[in-house]
Amino acid sequence: MAHISPGGGLSPLSWETPAERADRNLLELLQELRVVQTGVQIVFAFLLGVAFTSQFLHLDTFERSTYVVTLLLTVVSSAVLATPVALHRGLFHRGAKIRIVALSARLAEIGLVFLALALNGVVLLLMDVVLGLTAAVTITAATLTMFTGLWFILPRALRRPNP
Repeated sequence: MAHISPGGGLSPLSWETPAERADRNLLELLQELRVVQTGVQIVFAFLLGVAFTSQFLHLDTFERSTYVVTLLLTVVSSAVLATPVALHRGLFHRGAKIRIVALSARLAEIGLVFLALALNGVVLLLMDVVLGLTAAVTITAATLTMFTGLWFILPRALRRPNP
């Protein structure tokens, strides 16, 4: 007897083989990564543009350091978030899809950590320039808390079964 999912359709567990499930999971993950990678590219483009503005010359040591760290965090997040694509290409038709999916899911989580740090670095830099360091640290603490809650704590909380 087929299982009905909460959405009203058949539960994937009732009709998918492990290979089919791995195919579906990989396609879903790659689609999610496409969306996130666009955001990374926008942040990276913004950061590249900042270095060529006249205001950049007036940044103090802390602001320049924040800029450099943020730029590097963006590069790392881009590399980590693109690695599942490279894994898929490098191991295509080698019978490793289940391993690719498991590793890629972990890489996506790691990439999101670096992306959250990069986005908060942008917030810190901009708020420091616009409002000063004290306000920048306060606002960045709030945005970092928001990312932590939404991207990491909430999904883990929803994994727990309902009592």
